Amino acid sequence: MERILLGIDVGGSSIKAGLVDVEAGRLVSELISTPTPQPASPQAVVDAIAKLVSRMPKSDGPVGFAFPSVVKNGKARTAANVDRAWIGTDGAALLGDALGRKVVFLNDADAAGIAEMHVGAGRGLRGTVIVLTFGTGIGSALFNDGVLWPNTEFGHVEFHGKDAELWASARVRTEERLDFPAWIERVNEFLAYMHGLLWPDAFIFGGGVSDRFDEFSSLLRSPCPVYPARLGSQAGVIGAALAAAHFG
Repeated sequence: MERILLGIDVGGSSIKAGLVDVEAGRLVSELISTPTPQPASPQAVVDAIAKLVSRMPKSDGPVGFAFPSVVKNGKARTAANVDRAWIGTDGAALLGDALGRKVVFLNDADAAGIAEMHVGAGRGLRGTVIVLTFGTGIGSALFNDGVLWPNTEFGHVEFHGKDAELWASARVRTEERLDFPAWIERVNEFLAYMHGLLWPDAFIFGGGVSDRFDEFSSLLRSPCPVYPARLGSQAGVIGAALAAAHFG
């Protein structure tokens, strides 16, 4: 019997939502989106989500809420690409009040990683797997034999004297007008650094730019296999709903 839950994925530039069959791990509705408010204050984001959800078919059960922050004990602890007013905010309670539903609040890259490991590129992979999402920043999710170690934030390790995501994110590629060879050279350095720290058995390469994986995959150099993410822009929404099914 299918169980349909709502997943919400907040990014630096857009908010996405969709209904997910959590038994099959797939969307069963249109993936809809709206621009992330600027500034992305807690109330502005929650208001935008409430309007987005009002456009969707009705659903019951807990809601998964993926957000670009370290999330500890239900509260946002960082705010790299959103308003700093989020720090200390109980995102589950705030959105739960707005929607009248129980909300499971988690890091956005962790949500994408959960989806990829359960129904995407990481399904069946054992050992240590690092999921990296290249977008506005660099999100990360670390798994060992399929078990998540949450809130890794590898995009914020110091690299070339700055946060790694300020050196090798997809946003930097666009802003600095880097072609794929120049950008992938930076990505390869980052992969080598991550491998030297954690010795993963595989990387999964996600984020919006992963849709063009075939254009740059031949340029990638890594001590372990690099697999393209399979779920694309749906990953965060699917993973958020899966988290809601497990923890809600």
